[in-house]
Amino acid sequence: MKICFNQATTMKYSTLEKDLQFCEKHGYDLIEIRIDKLKDYLTRNTVEDLVKFFENSHIKPFAFNALEFISFRTEEDFNEIVKDLEFICEVGEKIGCSQAVVVPTFDVGGYTIEEIKKETVEKINILADIAEKKNFKLAFEFVGYPNCSVNRFEQAYDIVKTVNKDHVGIVLDCFHFYAMLSNLSSLKEMDVKKLFIFHIDDAENLPFGALRDDKRIWPGDGAIDLDGILKILKEIGYDKMVSVELFRPEYWEWDIEKTIQVGKEKTIKVVSKYFEV
Repeated sequence: MKICFNQATTMKYSTLEKDLQFCEKHGYDLIEIRIDKLKDYLTRNTVEDLVKFFENSHIKPFAFNALEFISFRTEEDFNEIVKDLEFICEVGEKIGCSQAVVVPTFDVGGYTIEEIKKETVEKINILADIAEKKNFKLAFEFVGYPNCSVNRFEQAYDIVKTVNKDHVGIVLDCFHFYAMLSNLSSLKEMDVKKLFIFHIDDAENLPFGALRDDKRIWPGDGAIDLDGILKILKEIGYDKMVSVELFRPEYWEWDIEKTIQVGKEKTIKVVSKYFEV
């Protein structure tokens, strides 16, 4: 299992340069590059600089994170998402990164599950047709908030199956899986080839529906049944990668290198019980 770093974990003060520097120093295999951090990086550097870094480093780019709020958008807003997709496809072709996370929209009003599914499938298909021409993959991530239009694993996986394209899969984030009581038994029925990205994190022990990103904590320090999730992933044959992703403001205030180092140590401690890392 390869260890990946998601830049949300150091989001407030760090840069892509710093995250790459310290992730390389502490032996991460992969990184999920935030699109906003990439755009910031390119105000001081070139894509060729990034190409050279990855050519001379152990760490490699795994995915761009994220094309956000893809459904129930105005035509103008959706066109901006398309532009971002075209941008990361262009950069990704040069740096060897051919995957992006896509995220559903919040606070969409009183749409039914069926209406949400139809709209989300339609928008993923539009983006997927663009991505396919660039040999690019899309990983759909549900968000475990009550006000997110797609907030449970079962709902998200149904959408991905309906899209039914080889280059469209799902993100499994332990926090989002736990926050809205997605069912562990559903993971056993998943086609492992559809699991494109695995985010690991933990959570404070709050009531169902009350968790938000600031309540994420280091893997192994919280209430999520990570053992149960990891056991099932091993059973279904998943062993590709695990990405530590937290949005906790407390950790943003830490020294950047410390956060990156602790993230890897905590992740390995939990994951190594079931996988070789």
